Amino acid sequence: MASQDWFDKDFYKVLGVSKDVSQSELKKTYRKLARQYHPDSNPGDAKAEAKFKEISEAYSVLSDEEERKEYDQIRAMGSGARFTAPGGGQGAGGFEDVFGGMFGQGGRGQSYTFQQGGGGQYDDLLGGLFGNGRFGQSTGGYRGYGGPTQGQDVTASTTIDFQTAVSGETVHLTVDGETVKVRIPAGVSDKQRIRVPRKGRPSPDGGERGDLYLTVSVRKHPVFERDGLNLRVTVPVTFGEATLGATIEVPMLSGDTVRLKVAAGTPSGRVLRVKGRGVSTKSGTGDLLAVVQIVVPSHLTKAGEEALHAFEETLPQENPRDELLAKARAAAR
Repeated sequence: MASQDWFDKDFYKVLGVSKDVSQSELKKTYRKLARQYHPDSNPGDAKAEAKFKEISEAYSVLSDEEERKEYDQIRAMGSGARFTAPGGGQGAGGFEDVFGGMFGQGGRGQSYTFQQGGGGQYDDLLGGLFGNGRFGQSTGGYRGYGGPTQGQDVTASTTIDFQTAVSGETVHLTVDGETVKVRIPAGVSDKQRIRVPRKGRPSPDGGERGDLYLTVSVRKHPVFERDGLNLRVTVPVTFGEATLGATIEVPMLSGDTVRLKVAAGTPSGRVLRVKGRGVSTKSGTGDLLAVVQIVVPSHLTKAGEEALHAFEETLPQENPRDELLAKARAAAR
């Protein structure tokens, strides 16, 4: 920034704070304005981007105690000071020429008269500007431009059980030796990545913390599977129940059961639906899907075998695989 800008720009006014504002209140105000005008929050808005740069510029000076002291001294000088070249000329004199002359940019051998109207001391001012070697150096903030930087993002992973993934829960993780509390949202899926704002590493220069990106692994459940927001469970039924019809008990994730009617002649693979008993999230609630699986008895008594043969003789003499075989032959031609 050119020297004259230290006179022209009121950084306190830019941030909307008083000149005696504390550093903690200054940081709080800056963060609020930065969130409001950040380009990510205002895509394509040139005015917001310019405002963001302006407030970052102001904060980077005022947040540094030494820079703020220098700035206040220059502003105090500017409120009642004037620079004149020999002979009282009003042409190309002024602040830039005075400091240019000090460094040989305004012509060798020139002399200037400084008149202070605010009661300050010229030696004190120049001591503040040049004595500590800070003026004109790059600090990475104000002259580096852009304001404080955000802390580094951190990645982590955790494994939770199926029930926790469905219902959600607050877990405690250790990240870089620090215990971090993270809310796992209801309905999180296996390998889902969750962004946890401001739980990363601290900023090196007073800005906001980085973010934590957490990858969640979900343990398998011995009974249930996820199907989007639905819960799917395979329910065994006997040949007799599927053929004649029955009312059966089906488990729910909570440990309770629900009674479902199996209609007579139900085939294996048919899905019985229980509305609203699936995964519940902000985007909606799924159902419980009970998939019928007909169980064939592995052992029969002699009487059972005879009864089954007698039953077979009463059935129509047709092959249930005829249609399947015909389709396969047609496709092979």
